[in-house]
Amino acid sequence: MMGSKATAYPKGIHVPCLTWFEDLADQCIDWDLQARHIEFLVNSGIHGVVLAGTNGEGATLRPAEKEGLIKMTRRIAQSHGRPGLTIAVGTSGQCTRDIAEDCRLAKDAGADYVLVLTPSYFHFAMTSKAIVSFFEQIGDLSPLPVLIYNFPGVTAGLDVDSQMLDRLAGHPNIVGVKLTCGGIGKVARIAASHDVQSFVALAGQSDWLVPALSVGAVGTITGVGNLYPKVCIQIFELFSSGNVEEAKELQLHLAKMEWGFAKGGVNGTKWVVAKLKNYPERSWRCRDPYPEFVDPSEQAWMLDTVVVKELVTIEDGDAK
Repeated sequence: MMGSKATAYPKGIHVPCLTWFEDLADQCIDWDLQARHIEFLVNSGIHGVVLAGTNGEGATLRPAEKEGLIKMTRRIAQSHGRPGLTIAVGTSGQCTRDIAEDCRLAKDAGADYVLVLTPSYFHFAMTSKAIVSFFEQIGDLSPLPVLIYNFPGVTAGLDVDSQMLDRLAGHPNIVGVKLTCGGIGKVARIAASHDVQSFVALAGQSDWLVPALSVGAVGTITGVGNLYPKVCIQIFELFSSGNVEEAKELQLHLAKMEWGFAKGGVNGTKWVVAKLKNYPERSWRCRDPYPEFVDPSEQAWMLDTVVVKELVTIEDGDAK
C-alpha cells in the first residue's frame, strides 16, 4: 500500500481488551461475557480498543474468532453512540504471508489499524536489516495502517531500535509504535524527528504515561485500562490540559498499582478484573497451557496491590 501517508495512530488511552473463555474443555470464547466487558470499555470513554493483543491472548485466537471480536466491538460501539471508536487488531504468525493475511482479515471485519509484532521463531536470523525489511513488506501489503509493536519480552529479545524506527517512520503505511520495551528515549527521539500527524509513539504501559507524554508520546496502550480506564483517561486529560502536577500525583498511585498487573501476568490480570467486576467464577482462565492463577497468597497480594482507594473513587465516579 503506497501513496500518501496514512493517518497516524490516534492520541489517547487505548485498551488491549482481555479475551474471555468458557470454563470448558474446548475453551471457546464466552461471547456473552466478552460483550459485557467490551461494553464496559466502550462506555468508559476510552479512545480506542485493541483486540487480540498480548492481554487478549491473540496468539491463541483463530482467524474466525478475531473476526468475531472485531465485528462485536464495532457493533457495540455503534449501539452506544461511538461508531467511530478506533479499533486496532493484533496480528499473529511467524511469516510475512500469514501476518499479511491477518491484516486483510482485520480490514474486512471492520478494524482501523493493525498492531504488528516482530516474528521471532527464527530470532537468530532476524537481523536489524531483516526486521526493517519485514515491516516494510507488511506496510506494503496491509490494507490497514500499521502500528509497530515493540515487545522484546515476547519476541526472544528482538528490539526495534531508534535507527530502525527512524527508517520505518518514512513508510507511508507505518504510522507509529507501541513501546512495551519501556524506551522513553525512543519516545523523545521520535517526537524530535517526526510530526505527530505521520508517526507517533505510545507508551506500552500506563505506569510511565506522564513521563512519556512529557517527551512527546501521544498516549498509551495499557492493560490496566481493563480495570481502571477512567483513571487512565483522567491522567491523560489532566496532562493535556496543563494540570501536570495533578497528573503526576495520580500517576504515582497508578504506578504503584500497576506492579500487580506486571507481576501477575495475563492470568493474574484476568483473575483480578473478574474478581472486582463480579464476572462468573473461573471466567478468568487463560487458554491452556497458560498456568492458572490459583495460589491464595498470590491472589491476596494481587488484591492488596490493585485495590487503591484513590483510583477506585475515580473509577466509580466521574473521570471528568
